[in-house]
Amino acid sequence: MADKTVTITDNATGKQAEMPVRSGTHGPDLIDIRTLHSELGYFTYDPGYSTSGSCQSDITFIDGDQGILLYRGYPIEQLAEQSSFLEVARLLIHGDLPTKTELAHFETSITHHTMVNESLRIFFNGFHYNAHPMAMLTGVVGSLSAFYHDTIDINDPDNRLLCAYRIIAKMPTIAAAAFKHMVGEPFVHPLNRLSYTGNLLNMLFARPSEDFEINPVAERALDQLLILHADHEQNASTSTVRLAGSTGANPFAAISSGCAALWGPAHGGANEAVLNMLSEIGTVDQVPKYIEKAKDKNDPFRLMGFGHRVYKNYDPRATIIRKTCHEVLDELGVGNDPQLELAMRLEEIALADDYFVERKLYPNVDFYSGIIYRALGIPKEFFTVLFAIGRTPGWIAQWMEMLSDPEQRIGRPRQLYTGPARRDYVPLHRRR
Repeated sequence: MADKTVTITDNATGKQAEMPVRSGTHGPDLIDIRTLHSELGYFTYDPGYSTSGSCQSDITFIDGDQGILLYRGYPIEQLAEQSSFLEVARLLIHGDLPTKTELAHFETSITHHTMVNESLRIFFNGFHYNAHPMAMLTGVVGSLSAFYHDTIDINDPDNRLLCAYRIIAKMPTIAAAAFKHMVGEPFVHPLNRLSYTGNLLNMLFARPSEDFEINPVAERALDQLLILHADHEQNASTSTVRLAGSTGANPFAAISSGCAALWGPAHGGANEAVLNMLSEIGTVDQVPKYIEKAKDKNDPFRLMGFGHRVYKNYDPRATIIRKTCHEVLDELGVGNDPQLELAMRLEEIALADDYFVERKLYPNVDFYSGIIYRALGIPKEFFTVLFAIGRTPGWIAQWMEMLSDPEQRIGRPRQLYTGPARRDYVPLHRRR
């Protein structure tokens, strides 16, 4: 039973209902309204579910006002500085930081599943040469269930874990194949002697005609970006994975639905929007003009990559990746890239401008990730695919948690119907 309750009164009838208040480890309390309809005859109305809790979760906590992001209780700052992506992936799935032996076993399990069936690789031949890589990723991930239909019993914990390992392992392989199809180059098979992120870079940029040497600064930067994207509470794509999974759909279909949701420019495509904005600004001398446009309420121009819907103070992920961004630019010697020079000038002016400082419109993780990807030579169409690779462990952890939750039910939101009242059919010859 809840320690606290809230009494809701129907002012029209005077009838009352006592609702329990549920408390979590961190964050605001939630009113449990599941009996509201049976007691008072009402549903609640919350477009976008921005004030509704759809589940209880042990995975991720965000305090946007304080700029806090925790994975299983661990601050994102500590994980990004000291951990690896695969260690974070295991943390999200299993709940605790692994021992050295546990991490080695997890890394081996992932490495064992990096290959994809050759028939699946042929799928890419069916895509148009200029197909968007997210279209390819969404379709091919969903098709994985056709290859593993005998081990996708979602009621079997061992099957669920096997699917988790397979999806995390194969996402870079599928993503890299989409990249190679996009640029018209031969596919590169995974190399199990490389790290997870090193393998991804090799599959993206290696060619049969020449050797490819992995830059450790680039490898660490990409690994860090994957960590920062690994989970973010009940966002649009994660909620989509849970909603699809609540129907009993196989995990490959659920993750594919997450990819589709992530594809949207308001979600995973935000860092691509940053580069589009930089292209619109054009040159460094135009920055002051566009800063003024951003301040003008009557001007439709908006600074992309600044501020965040959740973080009202600062995005803790941006604080981490800003340092890495500058390290990458220095290491790769791309400081003479006009667009990157423009981005750094925009950052400098915005951080010093009282208008943005007072409103806490700081550069967010999308701003810096877009710059890093650009510096690594990754086309902007592919940015969201990298986001999906990073978010996969979070999606899988949330899906597994949902299936083990005794309160889990098929998702079925309500609505406020505003269409015509009941009316009778009129024969065609009598209509005017």
